[in-house]
Amino acid sequence: MTTEVEAESPGDVAAAFTGLRLLDAVTGPVPPAAVRDAVSAALGPHFPAAAWHTVDGPDGLPRTIGIRVAGRRVHLDLAPAAPARHRTLDPVVPEPALWRTSVLTDAPAGLPLPEPVREIVAAVRERADRLTPGEVAALWSAMPLLRHFADRGPRIDDWALVFRDHYVENSVGFLLAAERAGIPREWIYALAKGDRTAGRHRVHAWFRARGYRSDLLDNSVIDGTAPGQEVAAARLVAADVDRFIAAAHRAGRRVLVIDDGGLLARGAGASRLVTEPVDAVVELTVSGLKRIGAGPLPAIPVFNVARSQLKSLLSYEEIADSCLRRLRELVPGQKFIGRRVVAVGFGTLGSRLARRLRSLGCRVTVVDQDTLALIQAAEQGFETEPTLAAALRRCTPFLVTGSTGEPLLGPDELPLLPDGVLLAGFATKDFSLLSTGAAGAPADALTGIGVRYRLPGGGLATLLGDGRSLNLFDYEGIPNSGYDAYRAGTLIAVRELCRRADELAPGVHVDEVDEAVRAAGLFETYYDTYLSDEDSVRTWTSPNAPVAGEDRP
Repeated sequence: MTTEVEAESPGDVAAAFTGLRLLDAVTGPVPPAAVRDAVSAALGPHFPAAAWHTVDGPDGLPRTIGIRVAGRRVHLDLAPAAPARHRTLDPVVPEPALWRTSVLTDAPAGLPLPEPVREIVAAVRERADRLTPGEVAALWSAMPLLRHFADRGPRIDDWALVFRDHYVENSVGFLLAAERAGIPREWIYALAKGDRTAGRHRVHAWFRARGYRSDLLDNSVIDGTAPGQEVAAARLVAADVDRFIAAAHRAGRRVLVIDDGGLLARGAGASRLVTEPVDAVVELTVSGLKRIGAGPLPAIPVFNVARSQLKSLLSYEEIADSCLRRLRELVPGQKFIGRRVVAVGFGTLGSRLARRLRSLGCRVTVVDQDTLALIQAAEQGFETEPTLAAALRRCTPFLVTGSTGEPLLGPDELPLLPDGVLLAGFATKDFSLLSTGAAGAPADALTGIGVRYRLPGGGLATLLGDGRSLNLFDYEGIPNSGYDAYRAGTLIAVRELCRRADELAPGVHVDEVDEAVRAAGLFETYYDTYLSDEDSVRTWTSPNAPVAGEDRP
């Protein structure tokens, strides 16, 4: 980009910000020199070194930066910020110094900002959002199993990776481990699923700084609930992914997709976004398997981690724990003990949630269309109903939870919801009748909590979160150590799939995942690391352990 930049005089920079308005203000562990470098990089090589002037503080660091760009004044005001709670799940010692950067301009409000000004704002925010080396070291240290298996097993140097999952800290750890397994940074394409995870912007900024490609490919697009503008944006991203896959193949690489939702592995059809063929897929979710099964099966091997022993027996306990923790944090004023809850879905996740709610003292009615699931729930002492409508006619819950991934509310159920009910969905489609606006119910946003809807009978219902998985709403989800075994097991499965891609039959494989994880000794290492009382067998290292990939691969 060629940008005309005019120098501010030192007097102009030091003057009061008369006639300027605030565009953005960010706080992060970014010293003034790093802010200056980020702005210079954003404006490109045509930005002359003498094009700005600064006023330094008593410590000799820049405190004000002023430039003229595209005929507009832009001022950056930098000041030390008070210490704040650490931004990541685990604290960093020593804590990094924080700086507040305010970006001001004389560009009038209500008019589009000139592109160079927008670039400055985006560069400052992305630089402030980026995870620091200390933060990455802390999360890497919190995943000892992943570290352990990152250096064990066959190399996958000749593969490229498209990784689509939640943008959370343990995803950072997984991609660091993928680097150690042999995949170069420039051949990693990360895609967010669209959930409002607490650290999504920091993860995205770090991915880009690391040298990965990073973008958004939202589940709502394939579900058919996204507005047209988002669909158009998703098609642009998908086209870029296609170009990445094609370039990898031209470079002699095979392409592995790790997908959380099945968007990339779908068979041919009008709804398919990414059309370039890939060589192997690891699918992480049951919903993804449903999407794959809905069309022609891909003519490539697909490893089914979603139904593996690893996820079913270990990971869902952590997922259920995170769901209940987030639920209670969002409504700290609510009494749970002794109150009625209707839990829709008694599958792998729903059964665990129902038991946890009962252990709090809730009286739980289970709803499931699968008769065998109802039998299991009834024999575990739960009251049961085959439909949500039947449950709502029988009892008056203060909370309805969903974990089916299918729409739970319809025209028959909506009028039956009691006044004041809380709705907590732990899969995207659970309460889509409300979250997509299809019900036409008047709504009021509750900032940081959810949306309150006026029901047909005049009562109120509060949908917690944003209608997607509640445990990921403005939340990190699962502790890094809690997902350590799952990420390590996924890496083991990746190596096995890449090693055997040519010999495996096309279609979905789960036994091979279980066999590879067991053969690698993950369960024994998991027990020794987290559960054994013998300190001598634990594999924990110092929080200051080197980060994967800083020295290698």
